[in-house]
Amino acid sequence: MEERNGDKGKNSSKEQLEELFGKIEGMLPSDAKFVKAEFEGPDIVLYLKNARLLYQDDTIVRNIASSIKKKLIIRSDEQSLMSPESATEKIKLLVPQEAGVHSIRFMARFSEVYIEALKPGLVIGKGGSTLKSIAIETGWSPKVLRMPTMESDTISGVRQLMFNEEEFRKKFLAKVGKDINRVMAKSEWLKATALGGYREVGRSSLLLETPNSKVIIDCGISPEPGAKGVDANNGSDANRAFPYLDSANLSINELNAVIITHAHMDHMGFVPYLFKYGYEGPVYCTPPTRDLAALLLKDYVKLVVRSGGTPLYDEKDVRKMLTHMITREYNEVTNITDEIKLTYHNAGHILGSGTVHLHIGEGMYNIVHTGDFKYGFSRLLDPASVKYPRVDALFMESTYGGQSDVTPNRHDAERHLMETIKRTVGNGGKVIIPVFAVGRSQELQLVLESYLANEGPYKLDVPVYLDGMILEASAIHTAYPEYLKESLRNRILNNRSPFESEIFEVMKGERSDIVDKGPAVIVASGGMLNGGASLEYVRMLAEDPKNAILFVGFNSAGSLGRRVQNGLKDVALPDEDGKLTPVKINMEVHTVEGFSGHSDRRQLVSFVENLRPKPKTIFTMHGEEQKCEDLARTLGRMMHVDARAPMNLDSIRLK
Repeated sequence: MEERNGDKGKNSSKEQLEELFGKIEGMLPSDAKFVKAEFEGPDIVLYLKNARLLYQDDTIVRNIASSIKKKLIIRSDEQSLMSPESATEKIKLLVPQEAGVHSIRFMARFSEVYIEALKPGLVIGKGGSTLKSIAIETGWSPKVLRMPTMESDTISGVRQLMFNEEEFRKKFLAKVGKDINRVMAKSEWLKATALGGYREVGRSSLLLETPNSKVIIDCGISPEPGAKGVDANNGSDANRAFPYLDSANLSINELNAVIITHAHMDHMGFVPYLFKYGYEGPVYCTPPTRDLAALLLKDYVKLVVRSGGTPLYDEKDVRKMLTHMITREYNEVTNITDEIKLTYHNAGHILGSGTVHLHIGEGMYNIVHTGDFKYGFSRLLDPASVKYPRVDALFMESTYGGQSDVTPNRHDAERHLMETIKRTVGNGGKVIIPVFAVGRSQELQLVLESYLANEGPYKLDVPVYLDGMILEASAIHTAYPEYLKESLRNRILNNRSPFESEIFEVMKGERSDIVDKGPAVIVASGGMLNGGASLEYVRMLAEDPKNAILFVGFNSAGSLGRRVQNGLKDVALPDEDGKLTPVKINMEVHTVEGFSGHSDRRQLVSFVENLRPKPKTIFTMHGEEQKCEDLARTLGRMMHVDARAPMNLDSIRLK
């Protein structure tokens, strides 16, 4: 440890970096005219006076990257760049009009030009030919951004924020790069501490420590009402609403990185709080996760304020988090410390959700952390990946890990859904379907569009209203079709997005107008009835027995949704003025299993059976106590491995 922190350690780091950059320069052709090399987050950037030479022959870059085992980015130095005005005109000549270019913007500090277009493929060109031409003729490194097919304030806001914070991002990424590449003594042990989400659903968080590194995977809040307006430093509710960061004897500034598996509040809802209280490090996630997190976190702040509570943080803290995010695609290996490599794989849960593979040390230990995952059929996403380089320990979700948690056949589930809807509207009633804005709402839209847009026994002549954050979330999906199932991806790329089908009507005006009209289907955000548009519809529709509420997703143990599912008849709900008023639940209450973004019992077991290579140890998490314990026993017996269900605050030496 003295070597790491003392002058000798600093000199050693500096010498190694000089040696690394010298090696890179030595592998470059002299005609490239090397200017400098610098770190940019996990990557190394080379600035050249003649970067065109390497754009024309990309084998040089591949060979260097393979030799140094790091991602290498080639850029022209500022003196070699065409002026933005001239470059804009050149790009307009090179890119066909059919690409639908929306904007061309420059980041001079990064020598990059960002081209937003409806058809990025036409900007890229066959085999990347158009991008290569742009780089060669202008000197700027082109980056292509897909415009969503639907208007999205979130995507516009996040992208604008990145441009506005260009100077900060440059300095931040340089610092992260230096921290990652500090020379460290070899770590002799690895410890995992459960900070939340163990033998429970909510506030998911796991701390991984070596003598040199501290990394958190997920940092969420509980879905229970008590998590929404409580100071995390005070009150008994904080004991169950937020991760046990204080109990882990962890200083926020000691963290090297935060890794987010996906953009649900119980996995990332506490991250802005870290920034509010001094965290200045990187947050890793996939690109869609960043945008969806921006949407959900800002909505959380507004929702708490609207309900008269005090949010844990404000939009300023959310923006700070966004400027510290480093996005990575699936299967992209990234050093997040000198000894830890991160790789995301498809988790099949929601857009951009990733299972996390961590390679620690030089073959010392390998971890797979599933976050939430779906190893089964959905219309939206491919099933979770099961192939990894190496797996010593598997941390896996157990939401539906109980012996009886077996969902029906998907075809049967869809028919059950449509029959319930048809019966209710046939009797003159309305169907309210509360859904999570991200994931379940898009899955449900695909099901409804499939049945209602075509002639058949379930075709209905009633409006299907969309309300809440669903539209914004669906718009974000259209900006990332490469993360979606191939059939859906192709529809979006061919301007036939099912999310914009004519069968859907966007709620405009007053919600009471919809309630006063005839039979209808209402898909509204607020899946557990803990807030959102769905809660207002329930208040207005609940007392009429002709109406029905139809649950298609998970309701946590303390949520209003779970209580209504279990037969609760009398509730107090806020009216237009926020005043609690008594409401009688006379409407029919239905639950249709089979649409969850989580794996059921059979899929959980099948995932482990098909996992390659076989894990040596399994830890169950993200499930009610009995489900975690039961799944651990079953997997231990079946796979002949050590399988356990840790409790919150358990610390486990992995190596």
